[in-house]
Amino acid sequence: MSRSDKKDSRSRMLLDDETAKGNVAKGTTDDSAASPVEPSREELGGGSLLPPRLFKHQELTKPPKSSPRINKKKLTNIINHINFTNGYLWVHLKDSRYEEDIFVRAYPQPCMGETITCQWSKESVTSFECHRLLNLVIDDGMSAIIVPAKLLNANRNHFTIHMPDTGYILGKRQARRYTCHEVTAELSQSGFLARGDLLDFSPLSFRIKVKPDFDGSFHWLNPDESLTLNLYRNQKIIFSGPCRFIHQTGDMSVKEIVLSPLVGQFNRFKGRKIRSPRMRLAPSSSISFEHPLSMKRVERDIHDISVTGFSVHERDDESVLLPGMIIPELNINYSGAMAMPCIAQVLYRKKVKKGLFRCGLAILDMDASTYGKLSNILGNVLDPCLHVSDEINMDALWEFFFEAGFFYPKKYSLIESHRNTFKETYRKLYQARPEISTYVTYQKNGHIYGHAAMIRAYERTWMVHHLAARRMPGVTTHTGLNVLKQLLNYFDGLYHLPSVKMDYMMFYFRPENRFPNFFFGGFARDLKNASACSMDLFAFKNYRIKSVQNTLPDKWSLREFSAVDAYRLEQFYRNHSGGLLLGALDLGHEHSGDVTLKELYKSHGFTRRWKVYSLAHVHELKAVLIVNQSDFGLNLSELLNGIKIIVTDPHGLPWEALSSAIDQLADIYKVDSIPVLIYPHTYLEGIDVTYEKQYYMWIMDTQYGADYLEYMKNKTKIKLRYALKFFIRRYLKR
Repeated sequence: MSRSDKKDSRSRMLLDDETAKGNVAKGTTDDSAASPVEPSREELGGGSLLPPRLFKHQELTKPPKSSPRINKKKLTNIINHINFTNGYLWVHLKDSRYEEDIFVRAYPQPCMGETITCQWSKESVTSFECHRLLNLVIDDGMSAIIVPAKLLNANRNHFTIHMPDTGYILGKRQARRYTCHEVTAELSQSGFLARGDLLDFSPLSFRIKVKPDFDGSFHWLNPDESLTLNLYRNQKIIFSGPCRFIHQTGDMSVKEIVLSPLVGQFNRFKGRKIRSPRMRLAPSSSISFEHPLSMKRVERDIHDISVTGFSVHERDDESVLLPGMIIPELNINYSGAMAMPCIAQVLYRKKVKKGLFRCGLAILDMDASTYGKLSNILGNVLDPCLHVSDEINMDALWEFFFEAGFFYPKKYSLIESHRNTFKETYRKLYQARPEISTYVTYQKNGHIYGHAAMIRAYERTWMVHHLAARRMPGVTTHTGLNVLKQLLNYFDGLYHLPSVKMDYMMFYFRPENRFPNFFFGGFARDLKNASACSMDLFAFKNYRIKSVQNTLPDKWSLREFSAVDAYRLEQFYRNHSGGLLLGALDLGHEHSGDVTLKELYKSHGFTRRWKVYSLAHVHELKAVLIVNQSDFGLNLSELLNGIKIIVTDPHGLPWEALSSAIDQLADIYKVDSIPVLIYPHTYLEGIDVTYEKQYYMWIMDTQYGADYLEYMKNKTKIKLRYALKFFIRRYLKR
């Protein structure tokens, strides 16, 4: 008999899980009390009645004098609670023919304190001619309560015993064990695969029942090596991690295996030196969820929280949070009045003091609207002037845009004739607060002093825009810097949320604008990795439309963008820039099985679409034109409501051909002039065509979000230090 097979008789024990883990390394286990588990019908081959469960540890039902005791009153309450919850207990019987101890399941009836009546389980069969009733055993997950039985009467349906004055408590666990239902288990080890079900768990161990997959064999399972356990509910993974083998029972066709997780802490996201600030909220906040393994309702008070995660405390006798476990539906409850649903994952479980553990959880996903609410709550704790996607006074917003110089005369002249349409667009954006946009404002007494916004511009690209600030009376710090810092805190938790769909972050700025050139452009220049963060310089021209009838020159054609054109475009851009422009603009990608950005905008009463065309000369690609459409004023510079042009052959494209192509495509705008962005910016200079200004198109792959946040937070610290020195010097001069 193998070493593991010799442990079969111990499989139903209530183990001290931490002791068991330590003893496995020594080749021993320390069994402390009984915890029999009835086999499934499938294990016995169909719907037949279940036989009694053989029990081989008689010494555990003879409690020593030192065992803790439980009085009749408390025992009565426990029995009634089991009845109220439709629970069961175990009946310890002695088979007089073979002197064997067996366990069968029974369901207690309401108890008045003098007798206990229980119904036999319908799935069990017992012959009373050959059996003697010894004890009732109640397993509460932490320990076994032994109730000595004095039988009063019994038949095939039920039995009644005299209620003893005391019961005995045996086998105190380090953590409570919970029964599971409908959780699929998958066990693997170097090519060996077994599948089955999770039977029960504690924060320290799992008990699974599995069969080898296909032609596999338990002979391939090495108990001295680590294993990987995957757990699923409704085909969605809820746990995956390496485990240590504890012990097993069963034969070579099906086994019950107890495993202990090897990893007590892990990092879900890339680590960084500067973390999001964690706060303790007042009024209090909490979490609530249905446990994905036991399906029991769980509530915990939040110890501290940030935009990326939170921590809670658990007592050892109520611990249910396992490092690595994913909670698909968790609510963050604030002040009892607001519930913020999310998907979370347990990252660690650390002992704080005897009997108390701290568990850290990461927020894996949350919709943009809910994330805005959480950010607003946390932002107000850091700075009462900060508001994230909060309700806004539109009159105060208009006043700010004019006072801050954001609506300078030339820009206002472009929107003046459409100001009513413009106002309605912004009312919907700032008061309906759809998930396509978000904003941060810095306010005091109803006045706005700083503003920054982000909008989902392409399928997986968000654009930062409307970054503006004005001086706040009585405040010496740079208001724009405060807004930028809070925008970074907001971005910290946003970019890794899958439902937000932020693979890229985009920002347009003028080269002469020192503030964004320092904080955005500086990162791209310092990183020196265009595949992580790139800046492409565009020429901006306010193009006056001539006539849709303006035909293309001979041998020139304007067609829909094709796969061949995509290859040529990628080849040009890779060798000319090597940046992120094509990925961010989502050129040539098909989207299926998900709501497109066009549909999402439409559902909120907005317009957003784009179409790509190729300009060719005798089938040779010369330029790619991206025709963007959005609601008027959605972006104040109309960078989402014009044509972007990438010239792939600057020397082979005459302005006559390009301007004719623009005229043919511009009819959809129904205006006299449209904004046109042309890359590379040197193209117009080379053909001696004037343009108004230049824009950097700054794009970052959000996989480098942690690097960007660290860089930016260091820069804002430096900037604040310089500002403080400047004001001190000026004060001393006075």
